[in-house]
Amino acid sequence: MAEKTKAHEMAEKQREISISEFFAKNRHLLGFDSPRKALLTAVKEAVDNSLDACEEARILPEIKVELQQLKEDRFKVIIEDNGPGIVKEQIPKIFGKLLYGSKFHRLRVSRGQQGIGISAVLLYGQLTTGKGMHITSKISPRHSANYFEVQIDTQKNEPLIAQEKTVDWSKDQGTRIEIEMNASYQKGKQSVDEYLKEIALINPHATIIYKTPEKELINYPRAVNELPKEAKEIKPHPYGVELGVLIRMLHSTTSGAVSTFLQNDFSRVSQQLAVEICNNAKVNPRARPSTIAREEAENLFNVIQKTKIIAPPTDCLNPLGEDALVKGLKKEVDAEFYTAVTRPPTVYRGNPFTIEVSLAYGGSLPKEESIKLMRYANRVPLLYQQSGCASTEAVIDTAWKSYGLSQSKGSLPIGPIVIVVHMVSVWVPFTSEAKEAIAHYEEIIKEMKLALQEAGRQMGSYIRKTVHAREQQEKINLFEKYIPELVNSLHVLTGEKKELLQEELSKSLKKNIKDLLAEVKDAENTKIKGKNVVLADKQQTLDIEDEDGG
Repeated sequence: MAEKTKAHEMAEKQREISISEFFAKNRHLLGFDSPRKALLTAVKEAVDNSLDACEEARILPEIKVELQQLKEDRFKVIIEDNGPGIVKEQIPKIFGKLLYGSKFHRLRVSRGQQGIGISAVLLYGQLTTGKGMHITSKISPRHSANYFEVQIDTQKNEPLIAQEKTVDWSKDQGTRIEIEMNASYQKGKQSVDEYLKEIALINPHATIIYKTPEKELINYPRAVNELPKEAKEIKPHPYGVELGVLIRMLHSTTSGAVSTFLQNDFSRVSQQLAVEICNNAKVNPRARPSTIAREEAENLFNVIQKTKIIAPPTDCLNPLGEDALVKGLKKEVDAEFYTAVTRPPTVYRGNPFTIEVSLAYGGSLPKEESIKLMRYANRVPLLYQQSGCASTEAVIDTAWKSYGLSQSKGSLPIGPIVIVVHMVSVWVPFTSEAKEAIAHYEEIIKEMKLALQEAGRQMGSYIRKTVHAREQQEKINLFEKYIPELVNSLHVLTGEKKELLQEELSKSLKKNIKDLLAEVKDAENTKIKGKNVVLADKQQTLDIEDEDGG
């Protein structure tokens, strides 16, 4: 009998780890690292799914969110939508299996990307309470609703169905989930309340009805009755594919030749270009893709990187648009000036993206505090990891002093401003699975800064022509207010006639505030017009002219 070595003993301890087991021990990677954050993450993942489902089915979303406090550290989360519903066979897998979904393999603008989110909510609830998730879903008025109680088999990463039945449900269609979990609830920054307010701002086509743990009902009605443009799915661009992915695609394609594989499985590759790439890589264009060796695949990869290929199509993007951005911001932020900028689409690592910025200034916003920055990716608020986000870097790197604000080096500017930075892409490069911050790609930060600068110029023009002039007028009014008191005091001290003193002081005042009056008159004569700037007291859209009147 062969001797049993230490290596044999160690080998016996090795076993496969399922993805569910991994995330059960590393739940902080998915945003469940504290009870307060866990509650926010649960609501966020469910609401994101509801919004995605409604938009894909071209339904104006109406989403109900309810939080019930059962004990000091135990909450029930209830989310209900009016979406298309889920077919019966898919319900257990969607909610009870990690890395299962329809979005990971598609290059399409959506909130979810990885097929982890909602099943991670079930996993956390199951870990902290031992209970599963209750799901009710209905696909049309002609069908009964399906009800499931589901848990996750963490060793196999498979759903465990505790209960399954059909039920009566008054809704025509939609999905409702209920789950208990250990959590804590607080108002303020990084709370469920803040998240839902920001969701309403960046999704003005959605109605959100929120019942807090204190049973307060908060309604965020939709501001527009049109859905965003439908997102189109695109094929990957050759520049965005790494060598290992290219090898996998070669072995899994249904194309019969390498040249047709390049044409059919990628965007922007014509027949002529496909043959050129193959010839330059010394690969037979007619060879079966599955027969391509690793060295040949590497040659293909290197040639692709050196070949000039048209950028991917950008009609797959569906930005919110300047008008909807302003309406959403105006609905939730009390200010006196609003503007929005949507940049032309561009590309990072072969992935198309566009940047949108909206800005609110003045009104009831605090003047002596740092600006409020609201970061979004594919219409989802990013409430954590602000300092590690590309959006924050872009705002800090913008020269806000040029636009009338004070700013210390390496800091956010100070002033009565809310800034919204929104990235729309078929693949948002998050810094972690928790999707809390955007990675620092040079191309992305550049586009953010360009949008911020354009919005900043419009705001700076408004500040110079309106706010500063208003401040000068207030100074004039203050001087004029105290002239009678000064006249009385001088009359008592000198005995001069009040009429003479009044006349002399008025002459002196007019002489010294000539420049102030000129600024006020210039502001009054300034013509404000256009399409992407809105003032608080006017419903029509406006646009501030350039300094030269152009």
